[in-house]
Amino acid sequence: MLTRQFILKKIGQLVLHSLFWCGVLLFYTYFFGFDSTNFNYILSFSLFLMPITIITTYVFIYKVIPEYLIQKRYFLFGLYSLYTLIISAYLIVVSVFYGLIYLSDFQYANMAPISRNILFVGTAVYLVVIIVSAFKLLKLNLKHTEKTKKLETKILETQLKLKEQELNYLKMQIHPHFLFNTLNTMYGFALKKADETPEMILKLSNLLDYLLYKIDKPFVLLTDEINYIKDYIELEKMRFNDTLDIRFKCNNISESVKIAPMLLLTFVENSFKHGRLKNSLLSIKINLSCTSESILFSIENTTSKSESTNKGIGLMNLQKRLDMLYKDQYHLKIDDSETVFKVNLELKHI
Repeated sequence: MLTRQFILKKIGQLVLHSLFWCGVLLFYTYFFGFDSTNFNYILSFSLFLMPITIITTYVFIYKVIPEYLIQKRYFLFGLYSLYTLIISAYLIVVSVFYGLIYLSDFQYANMAPISRNILFVGTAVYLVVIIVSAFKLLKLNLKHTEKTKKLETKILETQLKLKEQELNYLKMQIHPHFLFNTLNTMYGFALKKADETPEMILKLSNLLDYLLYKIDKPFVLLTDEINYIKDYIELEKMRFNDTLDIRFKCNNISESVKIAPMLLLTFVENSFKHGRLKNSLLSIKINLSCTSESILFSIENTTSKSESTNKGIGLMNLQKRLDMLYKDQYHLKIDDSETVFKVNLELKHI
């Protein structure tokens, strides 16, 4: 069923086309009326040319151009353009004879001067065809450009959503074993009714709050990230007891500097996850400082070479996050020796 909007649109197009062809008719009467006072002859001759002009124009703008030129079927475009020009040229010749035979009673002198010349008549007709065809090409080009922009925008929006989904996934890469191990340790402390149990619950609560809510933000204050790293370290200290030697140094930390959430925390978690005891001790050294342009972070831990493959998987996810958030704005260096695993990271301020 035709909608009211569609009907109004078609009526509007019909009115515009009618006004345009009325304008062409006025042009013909003015053009062919040059140096002639026989208005009836001029009007009749112009009216005879109108169907030829209209049909030729519509064939080009609704058939030849959209179906062959726009579709890059150039051979068929040239072929059907030639057919159209031959037929229209024949009809233009017929119009001249119409003016001579029916309008002038075979009196060549009675014809309007311009209508006697086939070249001038053809020029008038094809001028209209060329102008309308050029307008049609411009309209199709603008429509194609608009469609291309919409498609590009849609593709970019889709890519952005995929990037966001991937980023959200990568943010959650803190290993679940940490939570299980911490809960098990907490359970053991609870059974012993240890004094550390309430503090452990509080620190775990703070850390979970950070993991669940703060990572929704694209960036957080570096001081917040440091506080949660400290809570994380305290929880691990309770688990490892005397088998952990960790040093965390912070220097020149600005209160206004921001960083992607869980970025540094994940490096720290990775050290605990893949670190190995050496002489019955897991040793971890962390250094964090700020300059006027960058955040400087380094972490190293004792390890064994057999762990390098597993560490590579976690660090690959971290590097993906860095590429998405700090593209060309970071430098990451990883040293993996037989006994020590070290990471140096420099982040430009956002």
